[in-house]
This record gives sequence, C-alpha cells and structure tokens, in this order.
Amino acid sequence: MGKYFGTDGFRGEANKNLNYEHAVKIGRFLGWYYGVRLGKKAKVVIGKDTRRSSYMFEYALCTGLMASGADAYIMHVTTTPSVSYIARVDDFDCGIMISASHNPYYDNGIKLLNSNGEKMDEETILMVEDYIDGKIEVPLAERDAIGRTVDYVAGRNRYIGYLISMSKYSFKDKKVGLDCANGASWSIAKGVFDALGAKTYVINADPDGYNINTDCGSTHIEHLQKFVTENRLDIGFAYDGDADRCLAVDEKGNVVTGDHILYIYGKYMKERGKLINNKVVTTIMSNFGLYKALDKIGIEYDKTKVGDKYVYENMVQTGNRIGGEQSGHIIFSKYATTGDGILTSLKLMEVMLAKEKPMSELAAPVVFYPQVLKNVRVKSKPDAQNDPDVKAAVESVAKELGDTGRILVRESGTEPVIRVMVEAGSEEICEKYVDSVIDVIRQKGHIEG
Repeated sequence: MGKYFGTDGFRGEANKNLNYEHAVKIGRFLGWYYGVRLGKKAKVVIGKDTRRSSYMFEYALCTGLMASGADAYIMHVTTTPSVSYIARVDDFDCGIMISASHNPYYDNGIKLLNSNGEKMDEETILMVEDYIDGKIEVPLAERDAIGRTVDYVAGRNRYIGYLISMSKYSFKDKKVGLDCANGASWSIAKGVFDALGAKTYVINADPDGYNINTDCGSTHIEHLQKFVTENRLDIGFAYDGDADRCLAVDEKGNVVTGDHILYIYGKYMKERGKLINNKVVTTIMSNFGLYKALDKIGIEYDKTKVGDKYVYENMVQTGNRIGGEQSGHIIFSKYATTGDGILTSLKLMEVMLAKEKPMSELAAPVVFYPQVLKNVRVKSKPDAQNDPDVKAAVESVAKELGDTGRILVRESGTEPVIRVMVEAGSEEICEKYVDSVIDVIRQKGHIEG
C-alpha cells in the first residue's frame, strides 16, 4: 500500500482525506501517462456510484484528464465490474471507478483499473502518488491537443447485455429479491433479472445521494432476510454500493456468504470437470467450516491475504478459476477480472436451476464455526498491531484456543482500523477472546478518540 492508495483505491471522507484537488491531479497524471508520454491521445472510461460527492469527483477527474490531453468517456452511475469489463473489451487505456464501496455516503474513493480491467499495478500507483506530492511534472495540453468528454452510457448497456448472455437458463417463474443498497446496481440488476424471466422484487433502489449503504445492502442483510421470507421468494441477493460483492439469502431466510458461494460453485465446477487445478482460492478470513466442507468433497484450496486483489493475483499466477472472500467478492476468472456482484448472483441461479435444488440445500454442507469480528479505530495501525503487549495478548489467545479455534488480528486496507477476529466452539468464547485483545489495545492508548 502507498501513501494514498490502499488495497482498494484512494479512499477517505470526501473533501477531507480525499478532495477534488486529488482527483484533478489523478486525472492529470493518467492523461499524460497513457497519452502524451506515449505520443498519443489517451482514452479513459469513468464510472461512479450514487454518492452526492461522486459527481464532484467525476468532473474533477475529467478536468484533469482533458487538461493533459485525454478523452474521458463517462458511463455515469454504474458498477465497478462494468467499468472493468468496458475498459477491457472497448480498448481503453485505463478505467476509473468513483466509489467507496460499502462505506457510508460521506466517504468516497477512486479506484484505478488497467486496460485489462484489473486493479492497477503498484508501480503506476506509486507514480500517481509522486505526482500528487509534486515530485513529477506533467505538461498541460494546448490548442487542439486538449481532451474532451464523451457520454458513454452505451458502455453500461453493453455490460447489461453481457450479463444477460451469461445465463444458460431462463429464470421464468422464479421469485427473486434484490437489495440494491441504494447504490450502483439500482439501474442495472432488475433489468437483467427481468430480461431473464424472473419475477423480480426490489428493495433499496431509490438513491438520493445520501442513502447508499444506509441500513441496507450486503452490510445490513437482515432486511433482505425479512423481505425474502415475508414474500416467500425463492432467493434474494444483496449488493454493496458499487456492486462488486454479493451475498445471498436462501428461501428460508438464511444468509449465504461468500464462503458458501465458493463451496457451491466450486463443487458445481468440479462435477462438470471445470475446476482447474481442483482448487478454490480463499483468504485467511474464510471460515473453518468452508475448509471442512471442501475437504469432504476432495477440493483443495489456497489462502491469500485479505483483499480480492490478492485473490486475483493468485488466480493469474496459478490458473485457478474461482476465488473470493467471505464478504461476497467472488471472482470467476473466465468471465471477469474483478469481483462482480450481479454476475455472482447469476451464477448462483445457474446452480439452482441446473441442480433443481433450493439454495438452502446447496449451502447446507458448509457449517460455520462461530466467529466474532470487531473493528477498532486506532491512531496508528502499525503501532497498535506491533505493540509488544498487544502481540503477547494475541499469542496468549492463540495458545489457549489451540486446535479448537483461531485468532486473526489484521489492519484494514482502507480505513484506520484494526480488525480482531476469533473463531471458536461458541460465540461466548469468541467474544471473550476478542474483547480481551481489544482491552489491551485500549489500555495501551492506541484507540482513537
């Protein structure tokens, strides 16, 4: 991670940690780096979610890009995976998504994607940061070299067509619930399911610039659980603000996490001889229950650091075909280079229809260990995690748990937060050990405020 960019872009409170000047500079650098530097005019595609500040950052990025001689193609409100897809198939030099994903409305972020729709490499990110800090000079374009903006809503429509083409089955007579989190999926998801014949029921698809992720979407899935059971739906899907993640709710109202999805689709691929390397890619946050279920059906797994970026890196290096996170970032490398919530929901529908089984039955073999995860806002992530007393507390918990559970303490890649997680035989045990470590962090004066 760099000075400004974390594992999922440059993220912070709008006009506080991340301001419009940052966006202008990012546009200025990218317009030069992919254009004038190479003796050509750069083409950059931009999408945004529904936050009020996304409009400000969109215009600021366009200003910077045009000032450096690039043409900015604007997809307007759309999902992160749609920008990734269009950057790849429509021959753009790079893509930019304006979103803070599952964060509250007052936060925002700038995600950079390369011409393959992948998260931008660290070397280029570090050069962007150097330009922000004034260490690199970039010339202004003049006269006919100045760039322009192009309305590119056609790109979003092309992506919608691509999603519809992904389904092998009609969804006719299936009752499907969608929670769009008042975010980027609100203008895409329902149209896709309607086109495939589903009886589509939608909640939280009325964005006003301030209600994105507010008590809705994949981070507040309890509302979709209630909606599915009350309306007797076959399944429900919940997305986050930029729709690069998806969680599901089965017909009984049970949550289907990213770990369940990896098991369900990994098994489906294995049965059809499509699971390259006989392996699923997980992160260190996946539950013990997933690994036990995979062991039973003879599927192997890799474990990466937390972040779909690291999952994708593993898939590129090994050729593994499916990977993801418990939070619902699922990557199907044959079809996408990043997590795609709507695509994930279509793939789960495919398994349900192919197997002719309800989602509750498909997910049943994954029995989770109780898990408690608490986030602690700290003054300095490295200072808190490397404190000798904090480390001793973590080691003590690990020793007491032995083979009956595990503890994981890690830094957030996007927030000033330390995450403390324990898996054990009961929730009470998890709570006890998580709180014991947080107490030490507090006693040592690391907690903010």
